[in-house]
Amino acid sequence: MKATAEELRHKFDRDVERFSDLDRGHVAAMDSPLAMELIASAALAVTPHARRALDVGCGGGNYALKLLQKFPGLDLTLLDLSEGMLERAKERAVAAGAGKVETVQGDVRSFLPQGGYQIIVASAVLHHLRGEDEWRQVFRRLYDALEPGGSFWIYDLVDHEIPQIAEQMQKLHGDYLISQGGEEYREQIFTRISEDDTPRSLQFQLNLLKERGFSHIDVLHKTARFAAFGAVK
Repeated sequence: MKATAEELRHKFDRDVERFSDLDRGHVAAMDSPLAMELIASAALAVTPHARRALDVGCGGGNYALKLLQKFPGLDLTLLDLSEGMLERAKERAVAAGAGKVETVQGDVRSFLPQGGYQIIVASAVLHHLRGEDEWRQVFRRLYDALEPGGSFWIYDLVDHEIPQIAEQMQKLHGDYLISQGGEEYREQIFTRISEDDTPRSLQFQLNLLKERGFSHIDVLHKTARFAAFGAVK
């Protein structure tokens, strides 16, 4: 059995600092700082006049701050399971010059966005979705929350459809984790992935974006088990 939303919330409540470093990003994820920059830059290129953004699974606010570097005064809706994450993200966003900042404590699976967003970002959060019905429901709701011409950007842990490739990519991730904190750190992160995460392949998610009705879909970056990609409505 994978961790429940409540169990995940408790874990994230204890982990605010790890998700609040703009320079290093999500350290357990490969190329996290690069992905933040690529996504913020892509959002600027595609939706240069954006006024409102939704940050799904905002953590400590790293992606919100990256967007604010490109969109000064941007209005933000921050969604996260953890109250501690939301408090930190809002504090940092306000200090960085955000416009209106709304926080929503909750699960993306039950969140009902009001719409009117020009940008939606989801970093290291969708891998907590379980069955295909949840994936389809969440992608549909986020699609509906975007204005026409708006963009949806994802950076996440991804699975692979060929078992031998999945094994190879896991080894590359493991080698990276060892370089960051040794073999004990690798086992800690791999155990957490096993307990908490149900990632889907990049191809599955690209197909789902197309199925939902996005008109332009593109991959910004992929390294081992992590990918940055997005689409335009």
